[in-house]
Amino acid sequence: MTTLLEELPRSDIVDGALHPSQTPVLFGQSTATEQFLNAFNAGRLHHAWLVTGARGIGKATLTWQIAKFLLTTPDPSEASGLFGAPEPAASLAIDPAHPICSRINAGSEPGVIAIRRNFDEKRKRLRQMITVDEIRKLKSFFNLSATDGGRRIVIVDCAEDMNVNAANALLKILEEPPKNAYLFLISHQPAKLLPTIRSRCRELRLKELTPLHVAQALEAAATDMTDVDVNALAILSGGSVGEAVKLMNLNGLDLYQKILDILEALPRLENEKVISISDMFTTPSSSGEFEFFVSLLELSLNRLSLSGAKTEQDVKQSIFNETSVFSRLCPNRQAAIQWAELTQELSARLRRGHAVNLDASALILDTFFQIEACAARTAQSSEA
Repeated sequence: MTTLLEELPRSDIVDGALHPSQTPVLFGQSTATEQFLNAFNAGRLHHAWLVTGARGIGKATLTWQIAKFLLTTPDPSEASGLFGAPEPAASLAIDPAHPICSRINAGSEPGVIAIRRNFDEKRKRLRQMITVDEIRKLKSFFNLSATDGGRRIVIVDCAEDMNVNAANALLKILEEPPKNAYLFLISHQPAKLLPTIRSRCRELRLKELTPLHVAQALEAAATDMTDVDVNALAILSGGSVGEAVKLMNLNGLDLYQKILDILEALPRLENEKVISISDMFTTPSSSGEFEFFVSLLELSLNRLSLSGAKTEQDVKQSIFNETSVFSRLCPNRQAAIQWAELTQELSARLRRGHAVNLDASALILDTFFQIEACAARTAQSSEA
């Protein structure tokens, strides 16, 4: 039986969050919004835009807002009439009841196409890359939609997911873009893209969100924030709403605190606490949760390493009991180097072991034994 389109997993949506095309409000990105509106009002709208910044800070939401704006707003140079030129557009806001907004929400708007990693029906999972077949769809999109002469919007989310053939196929379109076609390439890591692709796009860079903006975005998405430490959530998520949602879905704040509790007792390892964490990953179904744990452990050790270079800003960015734990385990630059080297080694070992299906709980136990040994070494060196 064929899976209905709306039931298929999508690579451009975070579990527990609205799709970016349906997100009503964008927070903290007024500068990028203003840059686009200035280009539009001046009649200098580039045909290709590279929308960059960290994952989950609103790049896709902004892009879909721009798509709705472009499909509903006439060109300033062509909109003058009996009463002269219209006022410059001051906002991307569009009436949510507009037919185009309704069609976009329903996935039926012919003026916009989203290119993303699609779902592999045979393997029942998302493909790892955007293939050239997805880019080839643009030819028929431009041909079929050129009759009314309106703007056509292409959204690639995200651009670094393209394989080599797909990237080269898109490059040809960027070199000779169809009339009234605007391409938006969403990218978390633009350095991974072909230089020739980057050079043909105007960059629209978004900035990291503040804790206030993260909280506002989560509240606007009707996320239950009861008993949630919003400051800790914003710091651990790196100002990313998408990562904040993920942290909440997987109880990331509680798990991070458990990691800190283990670090607090070092150089004596509290085996019971370590075993309680390792027992969480004894089933094959916990694969995704294991990867999430590894990312949190890396984050804690990276923050520990960086604490060796104490600054006022670092102190302000501390959460939970980090200040007391980190200052004791990493009192100087020499200790910071040792922790940084260990973090790199453990990250590679954990991911390599997971890739070859080694027992996850055993990997975690061994990892904390290595952390215990490092804590003992740094304690001895600081006493010397």
